[in-house]
Formats: sequence, structure tokens, C-alpha cells
Amino acid sequence: MWVISGPSAVGKGTVCARLRELHPEPFYSISMTTRDPRPGEVPGESYHFVGLNDFRALIAEGDLLEWAEVHGNYYGTPRQQVLDAVGAGRPVILEIDLQGARQVKRNMPEAQLIFLSPPSWEELVSRLRGRGTESEAAIERRLETARQELLQIDEADHVIVNVAIEETVDALVSLMSL
Repeated sequence: MWVISGPSAVGKGTVCARLRELHPEPFYSISMTTRDPRPGEVPGESYHFVGLNDFRALIAEGDLLEWAEVHGNYYGTPRQQVLDAVGAGRPVILEIDLQGARQVKRNMPEAQLIFLSPPSWEELVSRLRGRGTESEAAIERRLETARQELLQIDEADHVIVNVAIEETVDALVSLMSL
């Protein structure tokens, strides 16, 4: 199992979407979230968008492999789909935040954590602001979280600097032997 993590706006979603286009054979988990969809996101493909009460019920039932509250919204990975894919011998790729990656690593120590890092702090700020999807207060919260996450980079089994999408995808393909 591979867990791809990194700070907001580092390009996790873009990189994983390209990886999925080139290599559809692994199981790519689709996370759940209580946040509203961003422009261009497709329910059931980008995320499973659920209400807060439904999400809390999943937590209570133990139906999430990992979950976290991030920037005022909840995110999590449905447990059974991942376990079914692992049981079937399929490679599994999770794209989640660092809090969730830590939980997966505790629950499944064999999981390999890949940390996507920005080429520079300035580039990360530019990418986050360039999305144009958050208020200034939300951007500041995300940047503070990113500062903390970048300090924890040594928790990763592998670090890939996301300078350009194709180079990053090539590095992931090589690492995962896809």
C-alpha cells in the first residue's frame, strides 16, 4: 500500500489524477469529505461528498481506515474498500493528508508513506493562492498547517519534490514499480 501525502496545494490531486490515467490497474481510494465540492470536482470521482452527521456515523461504526478534521472539514478513507483491494492482492494508492497518513501507518505499518514536497515555500504559496477557491483566512490556515507538515517530512518513507507533474509521476511510477 502506498500513501501519498503532502501539504495543501502541493499537487497531490493533480499528480494522482495523472498517475491514474497512465496506470489504472492499482486501486485508488476515493476519500470522503464534508466540505463542499470545488469547481470541476466530480462527486464519486474527486471525493465522496457527505454530510457531517453521515460522516460522524461512519466514525462511530469504525467504517473509516483513517479520518481527520482539516481546516474545519472532515476527510476520511472508507475502510472496507481498501481492505478488499489489499486482500485481492491489488496495489493500493491513497491520497490523503499527513494526519490521515499517520493513522494508516499506525494501523498498517507495511504502508509506504510518500511525501510530496513543493520545490519552494514561495511556489507552494503561489499554487495555493492560484487555486482561487479559498478566502484569505482559509489560505492562512492552510499555510500554517503546511508549515507544520513540512517540519514532519522525516516521517515519510520517501520524499518526492513536485517540480513538474510528469517528472513527479515518473518518479512515483519508478518507486512503485508500476
